[in-house]
Amino acid sequence: MKTFLKDDFLLQNDFAKKLYHDFAKKLPIIDYHNHLSPQQIAEDTQFENITQVWLYGDHYKWRAMRAFGINEKYITGNATDKEKFLKWAEVVPFTIRNPLFHWTHLELKAYFGIDEILSSENAEEIYNKTAKLLQNKTHSANGLLKMLNVESLCTTDDPIDDLKHHIAIQKDASKVNAFPTFRPDKSFAVEDVKAYNQYLTALEKASSLSINSYQDLLNALENRISFFNENGCRLSDHGLEQLSYFDTEIYDIATLFNKVKANENLTNEEVAFFKAKTMISLGKMYHKKGWTQQLHLGAIRNNNKRLLSELGPDTGFDSIGDFSQAKALSGFLNTLDSTNQLTKTIVYNLNPADNEVFATMVGNFNDGTIKGKVQFGAAWWFLDQKDGMEKQIETLSNQGLLSCFVGMLTDSRSFLSFPRHEYFRRILCNIIGTDVEKGELPNDEKFLGKIVSDICYYNAKNYFNFKNK
Repeated sequence: MKTFLKDDFLLQNDFAKKLYHDFAKKLPIIDYHNHLSPQQIAEDTQFENITQVWLYGDHYKWRAMRAFGINEKYITGNATDKEKFLKWAEVVPFTIRNPLFHWTHLELKAYFGIDEILSSENAEEIYNKTAKLLQNKTHSANGLLKMLNVESLCTTDDPIDDLKHHIAIQKDASKVNAFPTFRPDKSFAVEDVKAYNQYLTALEKASSLSINSYQDLLNALENRISFFNENGCRLSDHGLEQLSYFDTEIYDIATLFNKVKANENLTNEEVAFFKAKTMISLGKMYHKKGWTQQLHLGAIRNNNKRLLSELGPDTGFDSIGDFSQAKALSGFLNTLDSTNQLTKTIVYNLNPADNEVFATMVGNFNDGTIKGKVQFGAAWWFLDQKDGMEKQIETLSNQGLLSCFVGMLTDSRSFLSFPRHEYFRRILCNIIGTDVEKGELPNDEKFLGKIVSDICYYNAKNYFNFKNK
């Protein structure tokens, strides 16, 4: 019987162990999509305790605590940080077989040297030990990133952001390379007319341009894209239930914009048309800058309306949706490709039933100009666990080229989340090592080690080509 969480965790054979320890383990991390705070990186925040760096904003933990019957007071409520941690520790032993059990203990070990199973029995001791360590510069925001060998990361930022924290980071050689990512979903969220017009006012201020027409909107977005590009941005990102696509001009986009500006509600079809046309225009702008566009598709958000009204959005009430994806994704990619304006693209799937749909669709638009130009992205959100990662790797292997994959990301708000790269690397090495053991791949350590190294680091480094300090 193997001991939990030792050096060969998840590595089931000698070849897998060799791949991980010799080719994957020590590579730097490029985390090209997360939701970390650039302000905390710029200010090199020193967290007072583990609750602040570990439980604040972590929907995964919040959902588990609610499922265990923990009162909301200890989740998002007014309990003290220590009380919240003690309640989380009470839940941890009962998260067995949930990825939280693995992540929790990988993180405690990586950042604090703790290899005990967290529970109510040792919670106070661990709280005090981690609080003491967090006061050291080795455990500041940048210290935590450097501890896990993070070379570059990309936050997620609205077009109206002034990027002052990113600018400060780039001027300070002591800070980890942190680049903005352009997330303009609010710029076409016309389903809520009141909120949309308030957003246009903010976009006008950020771009120093008046927005009185649809063309003005595009001009303002292009203005912000140029600003983001000047400050190191090389990726855009969209979090959508599904893409919209229309093969005929059934509406006049300028007229729809004018209706919204006049506070008139659009029909569902008009909203979809507005989003579709704007996404195409943005895609062309990204191509002009040589950016990578990311499409996160498939989440259904804010399902619990009662708790949404009490706690607000982004508090742990989202789930996997079952939206139709293939036809609109095909139309979107084809429209841009038809004029040779399809930029590098990563498409992330949240519904595992659609893995093959996404993996085969992206293969239609690789044209030989760039290695892995259009990618089936890493397992994310509800799928960034062992089974989800294995399925994504298997699907990509069967339908595309695993060797061209740009690898894992955290998609996290926590500075303690970077062992997810280790988790992915161990899973990847075990899959390839197992194939070797079964005689399904050649016993070629140098060749397969290079492929593992590429997936874990070098493919991303070459694909994004960030300008590090």
